[in-house]
Amino acid sequence: MTERLIRSAATAFSSRMQETVESACRPIDEWLLAHRSVLVGIRRHLHMHPESSGEERETSLYLAERLAEVGVESRVLRDGLGVVADASIGTPGPDAVRVALRADIDALEIADGKTVEYRSCHEGLMHGCGHDVHSTVVLGVAMAVAEHGDCEGPGVHLRYLFQPAEEICLGAKWLVEQGVLEGVDAILGLHVDPERPAGEVGVRSGALTAHCNEVIIHVRGQGGHAARPHQSRDPIAATVELAAALYALLPRGVDSRHASVFSIGRIHGGTVTNVIPDEVEILGSLRTVAPGDDKVLKERILEISAGVASMTGTQIDVVFRRSLEAVRNDPDITGTIERAARMVLGDAAVKRIELPSLGGEDFSVYQQQVPGSMFRLGTRTPDGNLLHTPEFDIDEDSLVPGARILIRAALLWGMADRTKEGLPETVIGDDDGGGG
Repeated sequence: MTERLIRSAATAFSSRMQETVESACRPIDEWLLAHRSVLVGIRRHLHMHPESSGEERETSLYLAERLAEVGVESRVLRDGLGVVADASIGTPGPDAVRVALRADIDALEIADGKTVEYRSCHEGLMHGCGHDVHSTVVLGVAMAVAEHGDCEGPGVHLRYLFQPAEEICLGAKWLVEQGVLEGVDAILGLHVDPERPAGEVGVRSGALTAHCNEVIIHVRGQGGHAARPHQSRDPIAATVELAAALYALLPRGVDSRHASVFSIGRIHGGTVTNVIPDEVEILGSLRTVAPGDDKVLKERILEISAGVASMTGTQIDVVFRRSLEAVRNDPDITGTIERAARMVLGDAAVKRIELPSLGGEDFSVYQQQVPGSMFRLGTRTPDGNLLHTPEFDIDEDSLVPGARILIRAALLWGMADRTKEGLPETVIGDDDGGGG
């Protein structure tokens, strides 16, 4: 009987909280829906003017100017890279939390292969990973809140983070060094998903992406004439043996139920057809999900390299660089995002992601400081072109729902953080349960 009463009280509390959030969001929703074309215009401007990682100064100025137009004071960060701004929704009390909303802003060194009017103006650069979308969604939140965030009732503080250099795994580190997480209690992020339709989102508690390492290998031998390999220690032959051994043996180095992958992206050695070179360089990546697997496989790479070096009479040096932790979504915050998405899109449109991606994402750097969660926003187009391809594009009907979900998630988290004290955490967890 007591348990039933507790559950009833929790359900009633949850319903009241949801009603409060919906009331606060109503004018914000109306603004977003009425200004859909504005968001589309912002996204297309960003898509037309991409900047590579560590060079996003014009993008940063543009975002700061758009914030200033609606009265939001912002700060352009070190070297003109990135923007941070604070705001509030409702009437935050003295113990109100601050939720950060993060968007990355850099583009990829890929030539835009589309023929649309908003194709990239910068040759060899394009927004092929959707960072123009992420920036537009968070900017849309900021603009809508600036117009209609002064609603009655409980509120939450917000911090908008527009981050450079995600593609080179440095931007989040730079922002943390500059103190952007000071006073932040939680962080929310999103990533476009071209394999889901607009109007659908994916959520997952726990590992969402992989732990990533760059692997740089130098194979050093003794060059010579191609006609007399017996007079050399051929680094090309050693490289062939090493690549085959790594591909064959690394998958057997950890539990076969654990996702992991080692891939070689570049092999460079030699300049002409009739000369055996002195050295070959191999560039690759190692990606794992289960904690500890990266350490095991790094050791195996070193062991295999030493074995091949001994067998071929070469010297093989291995360096692991730019280690990036996996994005591990906080269960409670993921549950909050899931609820927010259901409020906006309905139950059927919210899917739980069953398996983590083996991609990398430096959102994980923030999660090492504060709890956070990232969700996947469906953006599929009829052509179905995927991330990091020259024809990548999005369904722009995804922009407004993305902003509406972020606003609700921030409000729900802010209210729950203040009010769930005294209610059984497992009861709230039952209602908010994150993906598996």
